Amino acid sequence: MAAPKYLPHYTYSDYVQWEGRWELIDGIPFAMSPQPSFRHQRISHHIAEELGRALEGCEHCRAVLPVDWKISEDTVVQPDNMVICGEVTTEAYLDRPPVLIFEVLSPSTEQKDRVVKAELYASQGVKYYVLVDPDLLQAEVMELQHGEYRLQATLHEGTWRFDLGECEIEVDFARLWRL
Repeated sequence: MAAPKYLPHYTYSDYVQWEGRWELIDGIPFAMSPQPSFRHQRISHHIAEELGRALEGCEHCRAVLPVDWKISEDTVVQPDNMVICGEVTTEAYLDRPPVLIFEVLSPSTEQKDRVVKAELYASQGVKYYVLVDPDLLQAEVMELQHGEYRLQATLHEGTWRFDLGECEIEVDFARLWRL
């Protein structure tokens, strides 16, 4: 059977009417279900705590849990954890790129996180992208270089220093795995 000649193309105005958790990438909806596992949520919580701790001395940047980041009229994503520097101009959604994004991998979203979102975040100039694997208890720290992410480290323990421009923070990766 041939693929449909015309596929629907959705926009932000469609997206805001949907129930449940969704992301919209280039007009294509992605369901964010099932809900993340207990381990996924605990690790995401620890990332938020660690980012909050690391940012205590920085007046320009703050840690944010999943919120809509509206990249364009047909692309809206919700990274698991991120760091935003500077002012946000709207309450409805994030309107510019974060400087640092953490995505906690799950079986249903790993391919999207590793490929689709990596390309999307790189195209938007997100400086650091960290993929966190809750099964292996490790994180891949990637930095944007010449328009592509380059793996800088794979960490289970130890700290990593992120230069956010306005400030530098150090994240202790051993603190993420506590359950």
